[in-house]
Amino acid sequence: MIRSGDESWVRIEDASAIGAARRAAANLAEACGFDEHDRGRVGVAVSEAASNLVKHAVEGMMLIRAHPEAATAVEVIALDKGPGMRDVRSAVRDGYSTAGTLGVGLGGIARMATAHEVYSLPGRGTVVTMCFTAADAPAPVSQVSGLTRPIGEEVVSGDAFAYVEGGGTAIALLCDGLGHGPAAAAASREAVRVFEQHHHLPVLELLERVHRALTGTRGGAVAVARLDRERGVVRYAGLGNVSGWIVHAEGRQGMISVPGIAGHQRSRLREYEYAVPPHSVLVMHSDGLTDRWDPISFPGLAARSPVVVAATLLRDAGTRRDDAAVLAVGTAP
Repeated sequence: MIRSGDESWVRIEDASAIGAARRAAANLAEACGFDEHDRGRVGVAVSEAASNLVKHAVEGMMLIRAHPEAATAVEVIALDKGPGMRDVRSAVRDGYSTAGTLGVGLGGIARMATAHEVYSLPGRGTVVTMCFTAADAPAPVSQVSGLTRPIGEEVVSGDAFAYVEGGGTAIALLCDGLGHGPAAAAASREAVRVFEQHHHLPVLELLERVHRALTGTRGGAVAVARLDRERGVVRYAGLGNVSGWIVHAEGRQGMISVPGIAGHQRSRLREYEYAVPPHSVLVMHSDGLTDRWDPISFPGLAARSPVVVAATLLRDAGTRRDDAAVLAVGTAP
C-alpha cells in the first residue's frame, strides 16, 4: 500500500539551505539503514543538487523522503522554474559544472545515485529526481508516484492519495478534503482508511463506501481508478472535482466525475471504462492543480517516470491558493 504522508517541501533559495538539505538527507539515510559511506554519498549528491538550485534556479524546491515503493530507499526531488537546459546530455557528463559548485555537477549526481532522471525545458525549468539505496541494492521499479503540497504555510495537506498494486492491476484513490487545514485532512484520511479496507471492491462500490464514510466529516471530492495493465483498460468513478487524465504523447483524454461532495451530496454515481494507449500515464489530481495544462507543451513527458510526471505537473500546474495533490501511474504491463 502506498499512500500520501506529511511531505515537507523545502525552499532552496540561499546557501544556508544547502547544509540543512544535506543533514536531512543524511539523517533519513541513517534511519533507512545506510552505512557511513552510503550516507556520505547521499549527502554529497543532495548538496550538489541544492547548490545548483541556489546558483541557477528560480523558485527552487526540494523534497527528501523515504521512497514510496521501498521504505529502505531515499528519494530526492529537486525542481525549479529557472532557465532550464538546452543540452542535458552535456550537463550530465561527469565533472561538468557551470558555476563553481562542488565540481561534480549533474554527472556526479548520476554517478552517486542508484537511479536518477533529469527533465529540463529551456525557459521553463528543471526537475531532477534521485533514488539512493544501501549496499548496492537495485533501485525499486517505479510504477507510481504521488505528491502533495499544503496551501501556504499550512502544516498538513487536506489532499491525500492511496495506491495498491497486485496481479497486473493498479487501484488508486485521490481525495481532496473540502477546504484546507486539519478538518480537510481528517476527511481525506478517512477516505484513505476506507480505501485500505475495501480496495478489492469494484470502483463504483468502493466510491459508494467512501461517500458513506465521509458523512461525519467535512467531505470532499473523491475519485477511484482501477487499471488493468494486461487488458489496457482503466475503470474510473469520481464524485466532485478531482481531475483524471490518460496522458500520452499526442495529448490527453479526460475521465468523467459526476458533480457533488462525497459525504454530503451527490448525483447518481457512474463508472466509466477507457482504453489505455501504450506508453501512456494515468494522472489524477486535485483542483490545487489547474486542469488547463497541455501535454503537448511538455515534450517527451509522457515517456518519463511517474515521479518526473508528478513533479513537473505540480510545479507548472500547481496553484498556491489551495492544497495540491497529484498521482501518476505508469500503464505499461
